[in-house]
Amino acid sequence: MTLLTESPITIESLCDRITPPQEGTLSVTLQQTDHVKVVLFAFGVGQELSEHTASVPAIMQQLSGEASWRLGDQVIEAKTGTWVWMPAHQPHALQAQTPCIMLLTMLTGAGSQTVSCNPA
Repeated sequence: MTLLTESPITIESLCDRITPPQEGTLSVTLQQTDHVKVVLFAFGVGQELSEHTASVPAIMQQLSGEASWRLGDQVIEAKTGTWVWMPAHQPHALQAQTPCIMLLTMLTGAGSQTVSCNPA
């Protein structure tokens, strides 16, 4: 179910919204506005997103399981809780090492603007 609203939305448990399949990849758009698109992905073991780029900045967050994320030449072995900021046009790819769930937030309203991110 896609939620298209500017009102507050609460999802108690993101991982309860989608189950990794035995084979293949599932996705569900949780929120889409002029400023943001939030997509929940579930991957079966060995499933991949081949290398691609996005025209907007994005945030990837590993919610469950393990995956190898490739950001340009850097490989990140993502586990539950891994969080990555990607600038627009950053080549990236993903391969699931276990059944896993990943949350992707695309900052569609950011376009080519400079966005500040200060990790604690």
